[in-house]
Amino acid sequence: MIWPTGAEVRQIAFRGGAMLYDSSRAGNAAASWFDAKWWSRRGEVRTSAEGRGAALFIEADGRRLVLRHYRRGGWIAMLSKDRYLWRAASLTRSFIEWHLLYVMHRAGLPVPMPIAAGYRRTGRYSYSADLLTELIPEVSSLGTRLLAAPVPLSSWIAIGRCLRRFHADGICHADLNAHNVLLNDAQEVWLVDFDRGSLRRPGLWCDSNLVRLRRSIEKITEALPAERFSEADWAALLNGYFIVPPPRSAAR
Repeated sequence: MIWPTGAEVRQIAFRGGAMLYDSSRAGNAAASWFDAKWWSRRGEVRTSAEGRGAALFIEADGRRLVLRHYRRGGWIAMLSKDRYLWRAASLTRSFIEWHLLYVMHRAGLPVPMPIAAGYRRTGRYSYSADLLTELIPEVSSLGTRLLAAPVPLSSWIAIGRCLRRFHADGICHADLNAHNVLLNDAQEVWLVDFDRGSLRRPGLWCDSNLVRLRRSIEKITEALPAERFSEADWAALLNGYFIVPPPRSAAR
């Protein structure tokens, strides 16, 4: 796919790989941006998250950033934790996600601002990848909120409206779950982690996205009190999705 980009989008090579970045958001691009130890030596690492979605939370030059190293999940992680089959630079996981974030951010959709994406060849047939984005402040995931307390119906409606915006623009989230839906106290909603996401014509995949999200919510709340997630909550989400018209996204 040929992604629409502006003059601010640059690509530079470095030893063993290359990076894609937005020169209007960050200058002096360097491979060190994807090196966790480099940030740590500078004293700019604040916290980190382990697991498949391994992320480093960074505060540098007055900005708060998230560095995510791509890791595999499932049984294939037993063979390789963070190596992917090389085909072409444009087909690397990090470049595809960066471009998708760039398109969505320009369209006014609530997603993290993309800063840079990189890959490093790890042999003739494999590569590893990283993505640097701006941190969304003062948010927590839907999953975290469900574990703590019931989520207000107004928030479920806001989530439904948000999902409708993405689907109306043909944005397919490959792993729509309660951990990738973020909310703040003002009931604003964001979606994150668009690895393997894609642009499509709206269709049956929209329903599949919703089903996947519901399964995720049910898995989180199955051992919790019944009021943490009810049919009324899901009905409110669907009302937001189907009944309340989503705001039109800006032109790409």
